[in-house]
Amino acid sequence: MLHVDLDQFVAAVEVLRRPELAGRPVIVGGRGDPTERAVVSTASYEARLHGVGSGMPLRIAARKCPDAVILPVDHEAYDAASAVVMATLRALTWDGDPVVVEVLGWDEAFLAARPPVDTGERDPFAFAARVREQVLAATGLHCSVGIGDNKLQAKIATDFGKPRGAYRITGETWFEEMGDRPVTALWGVGKKTAKRLAPLGIETVRQLAETDVALLAAELGPTTGPWFSRLGRGAETSPVSDEPWVPRAHGREETFQRDLEWLEIPDAVRALTTRVLADIDREGRPAARVHLKVRYPNFFTVTRVRTLPEPSNDAGLLGDVAVSLLERVEQDKPVRLLGVRLEMVPPEGGY
Repeated sequence: MLHVDLDQFVAAVEVLRRPELAGRPVIVGGRGDPTERAVVSTASYEARLHGVGSGMPLRIAARKCPDAVILPVDHEAYDAASAVVMATLRALTWDGDPVVVEVLGWDEAFLAARPPVDTGERDPFAFAARVREQVLAATGLHCSVGIGDNKLQAKIATDFGKPRGAYRITGETWFEEMGDRPVTALWGVGKKTAKRLAPLGIETVRQLAETDVALLAAELGPTTGPWFSRLGRGAETSPVSDEPWVPRAHGREETFQRDLEWLEIPDAVRALTTRVLADIDREGRPAARVHLKVRYPNFFTVTRVRTLPEPSNDAGLLGDVAVSLLERVEQDKPVRLLGVRLEMVPPEGGY
């Protein structure tokens, strides 16, 4: 299996539109104004050398890299570039066989040869080189390719090959490559999970792999524990699938340029709910659950959820439910950010 990841995708798209920015530090975020409240969506490699990273407040990024060109987010441009990339990948053949493309987002996808697969030995590095050549020719964008026996290995291998390269991790080389790395090097393991594993004496991938599955199940749950054990061993079994991704929910968030007082907040919640409702209406499925997110000026964040008695796509009702969730949060200080998420009923036939 192969994992294709566009290098600094958003920044690269912006440089293609403005060739004079090539080689300069570029930061994309918000409306491109570092005096406003916004975060970095992406940064070019040149900006990353100054310590700028995704999710960083734009004002801090501007302070770290004062010479950077800061640009606003342009979703339509990235959608258009991504569509060309994915069409290019779907048009590829591997030793004469068509490929299956599983899209993960704007800038990444899994690839595999579509069955039936012949018994001959395929050269994944040769195919990876052709992937990179074809994407570059079609879009002017560079990508990196990870190769593995499964999705997990391929996904992790991509980072080893960046930028503009290819790398392979297999079951045979897994512990050589990953054994001594921290558990956060695994796809799907973040800092919060690492904190849960640390009291068990698990800090490295090898330690996770060697931990008794029963202990992991007892501490983390009967499903999560064994799943983490498989991650530690580099074992993953899901196939590459070109079935369209079906979202479970849609949500919207807004960071306000000034903190909102509580008299203003209900109207802001209703406005967000209306925007999210338009998103789920395009899916053709009503909401079954309403989520509210509130972030205070000190960045303390709370979420509240309510399940509806009956699924609904009524704007007034959903707005009322979202506003009612405000009663379950502290109202002793202004609000920096609000978010509303509507979880939809499953599609016919399930996910």
